[in-house]
Amino acid sequence: MAISLSVVLLCAIVLVVLIRGGSLKPGPAVIAVLFGFFLASTGMAPDINRFLNSIADTISSIKF
Repeated sequence: MAISLSVVLLCAIVLVVLIRGGSLKPGPAVIAVLFGFFLASTGMAPDINRFLNSIADTISSIKF
């Protein structure tokens, strides 16, 4: 739960920065948010979640 919340927060911050920087207009941003919202309710959601969790586990296991 903590990982997914931080990913959502990171994506929201990136989205706000892109909109404010002029790289992304509000209309396409809304479409992107809606796409993510509806994608989360499809059968692909568990696979995407496992993929993101494996990336998070890989990053956390890297020793600096």
